[in-house]
Order: sequence, then structure tokens, then C-alpha cells
Amino acid sequence: MIAAIEGTLEQRGSGWAIIKVGGVSLQVHLSDSAMNQFGAIGDRVQLHTYLHWKEDNIALYGFISQQDLALFKLLITVNTVGPKLALKILSGISGEQLVLAIARDDVDLLTQLPGVGKKTASRLVLELRSKIEKQQISVPSYLTEDNAEVAEALTKLGYSAAEAARAVAEVTSSRDLSLEEKVKLALRYLVR
Repeated sequence: MIAAIEGTLEQRGSGWAIIKVGGVSLQVHLSDSAMNQFGAIGDRVQLHTYLHWKEDNIALYGFISQQDLALFKLLITVNTVGPKLALKILSGISGEQLVLAIARDDVDLLTQLPGVGKKTASRLVLELRSKIEKQQISVPSYLTEDNAEVAEALTKLGYSAAEAARAVAEVTSSRDLSLEEKVKLALRYLVR
């Protein structure tokens, strides 16, 4: 099992990167959010990894944080969710926002993710809620019920769940504001 890799970024593409580790170059599949955190070609990178081994395919999946790796492993335990769909889900929403959506039974938010229909969204909530509680994956403090409403308003305005989560994280210091004022602040952040 390959638990983590550290090496030099040689190439990058849409959803993948090639990382040279010693004398070996490995292709690693990554979420969009992980790709955005990478530096330039030639930079040193470190990833937590999951090796998916199937009869006809061997693929290595990489994650910046241990929590994203844990969520990926949970996602692929859900019936009909394979590694490619799990990676798409983590590309469309932050790990924290995913945990919150599952905790709140927010099937509508989950159906906005690429490749996730109503049945899959319901299955995610049903099968993952207890697993997330058992692993004690916590919802960050900035994703309170009030801030979740801000994120929901932003997604209804057409922003992705990941963009909404980043904007909500930016307006958390303004706890004494109304919902409308927080949405306005979040929109200002997104327009920058």
C-alpha cells in the first residue's frame, strides 16, 4: 500500500499530476481543489494517497489533507460510488461542506454536485451519516446553521458549493451580522 508520496511535480493536467519520487514518476489522480493548491512544475509536493487496485485498473489517488483522504475512503464505501465519482464529489464541494450537507440531510445541495443524482445523494446521506459520526469527523465551527444558510443562498445564486464554502469561511469573523448582510459580504468576496 502506498500511504503517501513526496516528490517533484513534473506535469499536471485536468484531474491528474505526474510526480517524480526518486527515480520513478507516478501519475496521481487529484480533485480540483488539490490541483489548485499545487505550485508550479518543479516544486516539491506531498500527498496522502489511496491505491485503488482492480482487476483491469490500478490507479493512485492523492489528497492534500488527511481528512479529504478519509472522506474519499468513506465515499467509495457507498454503493454505486466509485473512486472517479468520489473525486468529482470532492472537486465540487469542500470536505467540510460535504460533512455538513450529510449531517443536515441536504440532498438538494448534494444533487448539485457533478454525477450525483437524487438517488445517489439520498444514498450518501443514508449510508455516510453514521460512519462520519463514528469516525468523529467534525463540522468546522464556521459552518454553523446560520453560515450554512449563507452557503445555500450562494449556491442558489449559481456559485459552486466549493466557492460558497470559501466565501462563508471569509465572513465568519462577522458573527453579529444578519443573514442578508453575510450574503452581501460573501458576494463581495466572490466578486474580487
